[in-house]
Amino acid sequence: MSRYAKMFARLEEEGSGAFVPFVMIGDPSLGMSEAIIEALIEGGADALELGVPFSDPVADGPTIQGSHLRALAGGAGLAACLEVVEHVRERHPELPIGVLVYGNVPFAVGVEDFYAACADAGIDSVLLPDVPIREGSDFSCAARAAGIDPVYIAPPSASDETLDAVASASRGYVYAVSRAGVTGTESAASTVGLARSVRRLGQEAAAPVMLGFGISTPEHVRAAINAGAAGAICGSAVVKIVEEHSGALVSAGTGDEDEVERFESARRDLVAFVSRMKAATRR
Repeated sequence: MSRYAKMFARLEEEGSGAFVPFVMIGDPSLGMSEAIIEALIEGGADALELGVPFSDPVADGPTIQGSHLRALAGGAGLAACLEVVEHVRERHPELPIGVLVYGNVPFAVGVEDFYAACADAGIDSVLLPDVPIREGSDFSCAARAAGIDPVYIAPPSASDETLDAVASASRGYVYAVSRAGVTGTESAASTVGLARSVRRLGQEAAAPVMLGFGISTPEHVRAAINAGAAGAICGSAVVKIVEEHSGALVSAGTGDEDEVERFESARRDLVAFVSRMKAATRR
């Protein structure tokens, strides 16, 4: 069984859904990424979705766009991001780890080489937010050849044909978008129509359905579970916590007593937020 399959089986036995936080690797610095990720795991994350920064993140709203820019400014290229993942994988051999990366990155590296590098780092799944299912065949083939689960987005109000194609091609999980637009907490998640989408996706899906976009409160998580989703993915609300503490996080390595305390404040905020969101997944 894959790590995702084991996770979903365990959660089903526990009567719980999955909570998956997103954070950008390298935000606010490569040096702090691992500590931030460890805080998310400490808080109870069932899996991780980790961003690889890109200069033109068209699917993201202002909060996550800012995290792309901060990470790029700190030198977080693909190789450095994969090194962070390798370290996390060494410490957490059973934790499902997915990455979100824009399509230009594998194009630049070479699609086969990109997925092979992801597999070597211990990555389980890759989501390309700017690659629609109708253009995903070459990516899916390269991913599966490397042992990586390709994940596709099921848009809101998509046709049955599109939902069926997304469900059929996705492995690990299916990413159902809760509302139209870009990522962000400015517009809340909506479960209107989600139950229909989940039912339709379930007819063809090789993997459970997760809800993302606009998930920022325990109530959003609970609504996603009640609508039939296997769990929820939360990005912008997590990134906002990192952003609020970014100054202290960047300078935490100096050893200054005040800076260390501010890092501990960031860690506590991340752990507490994930703990509250995870608690809302329990059926």
